Amino acid sequence: MKNRQNELVSQLSDKELLFHLYLTQIVLLTITIVLGIIMYDDFSFLKNMNWQDTKILWVGAGCGMAVVLLDILLMRLLPNSLYDDGGLNEKIFRNRNVFHTAFIAAIVAISEEILFRGVIQTKTGLIIASFIFALIHYRYLFNWFLFINIVTLSFFIGFIYEWTGNLAVTIVMHFTIDFLLGLHIKFKNYSRNTEQEGLQNE
Repeated sequence: MKNRQNELVSQLSDKELLFHLYLTQIVLLTITIVLGIIMYDDFSFLKNMNWQDTKILWVGAGCGMAVVLLDILLMRLLPNSLYDDGGLNEKIFRNRNVFHTAFIAAIVAISEEILFRGVIQTKTGLIIASFIFALIHYRYLFNWFLFINIVTLSFFIGFIYEWTGNLAVTIVMHFTIDFLLGLHIKFKNYSRNTEQEGLQNE
């Protein structure tokens, strides 16, 4: 199954990859609207979003940066196979400019946090919302380390939401993680290509 997934990822063109990425976010936003209508009066879960809260910076961005630093450290210490997601993240971010990377990170953070934290966790609690969030990232199911990683991250973000009660904090945290890891992938790939060109010119 994992080999099949890797093969599918490798066959996707850049346009197809972006199409599927944005389509997925549209589907998540549609689910959010439908569940919001069914489960809430007047989308009341959106009241849990306060952009004036100072925790947005020191908790949201701060925790996001801490997660990224820990992740990069583990990438350096652990075998590459443990971080093998079929090459999807690298294919998404390696050729994106900074603004496009930020746009993707923002869209994903907003759609996923409003659905999983705002709609689902507010109604069902931390545990159910965290496992649904992990399962939705199905490509990680084929790698035990990445699955544990995403479950742990989901619980951590969910805990931050429970603690702050503010969706804006988790949106910024999620954005920070995706944006910085996207940049890390981009510049790591750029550095690798530069080294290869240098070797070829010698």
